[in-house]
Amino acid sequence: MQPVAAALSPRSRRGEAGDGASESWAAADPDAQLSPELLTEVEAVASGWMLEFTCHCLCRHFRDGRVPDFQRSRDAAQAIINGLPRITAHQRKAVNLCQFLARIAEGKSLGYHFESDQRISPLESALSIWTLLEKEESKLEKLHEDIRRLILIQAVAVYIEKGYYKEASGVLDRLDSEPNKTLRMKLAMIINRRDPYVPFLQNFNYNLLVDKIKSYIDDFLKKSATNFLIKAAMKEVEAKRLEGKASQDTPASVETNHGNVLEMEQSNLEDVHHISKRSSGNARRQTLRSSYMSCRSHIEAHTPLNPEMAPFPRIKKRGRTSACRNLQNDLQNLKNNAETSSSRLTGRKKQRWTLEEDRKLKKGVKEFGMGNWAKILIHYDFNNRTGVMLKDRWRTMSKQHKVSLM
Repeated sequence: MQPVAAALSPRSRRGEAGDGASESWAAADPDAQLSPELLTEVEAVASGWMLEFTCHCLCRHFRDGRVPDFQRSRDAAQAIINGLPRITAHQRKAVNLCQFLARIAEGKSLGYHFESDQRISPLESALSIWTLLEKEESKLEKLHEDIRRLILIQAVAVYIEKGYYKEASGVLDRLDSEPNKTLRMKLAMIINRRDPYVPFLQNFNYNLLVDKIKSYIDDFLKKSATNFLIKAAMKEVEAKRLEGKASQDTPASVETNHGNVLEMEQSNLEDVHHISKRSSGNARRQTLRSSYMSCRSHIEAHTPLNPEMAPFPRIKKRGRTSACRNLQNDLQNLKNNAETSSSRLTGRKKQRWTLEEDRKLKKGVKEFGMGNWAKILIHYDFNNRTGVMLKDRWRTMSKQHKVSLM
């Protein structure tokens, strides 16, 4: 079979890759104007970094089965390859690997063609590129042999599965130069039997081929993790995460009467809104709102402006005002009304939080940040919970020292 064109998708064409940049660029004056020759060299070096980075991402997406991300990285790699002036020996393996994975991903799609010869299927094209990848290895291992054997089997099997026995025979004819004559003879016998369900094809199936390729990719990813762009991007991401964490870790309000009351005020306000939305009676909504406004007026009247004053409820028993007692009673009545109304509206008892729900909540806060309860609720499966419930549970876990924002 003739060497394949360096294409990642149908009708794409291969460009070539660039050299290293001149050492004078590192010491150049940032304000100095680049000459066209120097700019070409700099562009080639940057393109080489982008090629290695994109190839790394492409491998990760293939290994993890993220199809949309894989297709996006495949298109990006194709654009980079098409723009390279030439391919260096150092970059050739990355280019071949991108081409190989693009063909394997479309291995079952007989309507895709990567070659000018429309008879050649994606897996036949992949086999040619795999030969180039094997030449890059100093020593062939059993994994390389297994992958070659599975590609050959599946290049024939994809036609047999669809009942295209004539086309399957054509594949064997085109692969006449394959050294494994025994395997070719066995595949010829299977074609003659016209049975797509023979145990041989079931045992050496397409999924096994993909698993073997993923093992090969793991080794490549370990070696490519030192890519300049990967390390630079990781530092940038880590710095931004630290900035985001610092903004979330601002000192919490001091445990004072002021802080506690504001926290209760916010919670009760959200409970009132939550119950009001679900209640169909205007009278109940008005009653709860009036109760809340009454509590708020007490809060504003009796909350000290200085946060360093003695915290509530550490108030001396002697001299306790009736206003304070009314404040406590009103807050408790509001809480009881909210729980009673919620229980009546939902028709069920308060549901205890499970360890699995706590774990999901911790994971959600770690991923999306504290306060993004709606996002957490969408991405994780909670048992009939609301955003208010997630917020309240997080506050409870925080007070019980069951969570950590590290």
